Amino acid sequence: MTGARATNTRIVRDGRAVAGTRALPEEVPVALVYNGTTQAVMMATPADLADFGRGFTVTEGLARRDEVDAPEVVTHETGIEVRMWLPEDRAAAMSARRRAMTGPVGCGLCGVDSLDQVIRDLPALPAGAKVTPSDIARAMSGLRAGQGLHDRTRAVHGAGLYVPGQGLVAVREDVGRHNALDKVIGAVGDCSAGMIVLTSRVSVEMVQKSAMAGAGVIAAVSAPTTLAVRTAQEAGQTLIALARDDTFEIFTHASRVTEEGEDVA
Repeated sequence: MTGARATNTRIVRDGRAVAGTRALPEEVPVALVYNGTTQAVMMATPADLADFGRGFTVTEGLARRDEVDAPEVVTHETGIEVRMWLPEDRAAAMSARRRAMTGPVGCGLCGVDSLDQVIRDLPALPAGAKVTPSDIARAMSGLRAGQGLHDRTRAVHGAGLYVPGQGLVAVREDVGRHNALDKVIGAVGDCSAGMIVLTSRVSVEMVQKSAMAGAGVIAAVSAPTTLAVRTAQEAGQTLIALARDDTFEIFTHASRVTEEGEDVA
């Protein structure tokens, strides 16, 4: 699947209407199924779904990426299943925090069992990569250039992993910003050597998901929420936002941003 479909439209310009077509992003229910049981149903773009399954598994703390057998993507008339198998101990732990949800694309915390699960413990982040202002500019520019689906539809989010000295090693897109991030993490796995880059705002769950993948740096074009900043500060994560052209703001742990070996903090 390409993730987009041509749709007939009427284009009105200067008071005159003409027939036209517009590529629109597809949005379908995607069931994430573990050991035969549905854990979550998310509305998502039907592309890179094996990556989505692996990434969701990691960022939700269900299992490590290497504990997930090759996901099987099964298309039904009403939606898509991503079928995965986990070790029995992981499956048992997962049942303790069962989700059963149909999540709207803007929702990253739907279906948690209690308020206590919203603010969860995050792993200690390694020192990880340091980035320069030019790295940040290249990463954001490259992310935008790598958004083929957005170019066609103007309606999807993008996420990527930038590694200093290598550039963008992965870019994924989805109608849901959380889904796009999960897809990148599922494609790459350990993100500790690089910087997560986002086209969206930084909410708390974006910080949480990035931290679960080991990313010490996260950068986005839009602003963070106060809870995202507080969570990143407590997790030891560098949070960069409002990154456009050669301008950005560092909200937490600025020591990972350097220029010619010197901290810019």
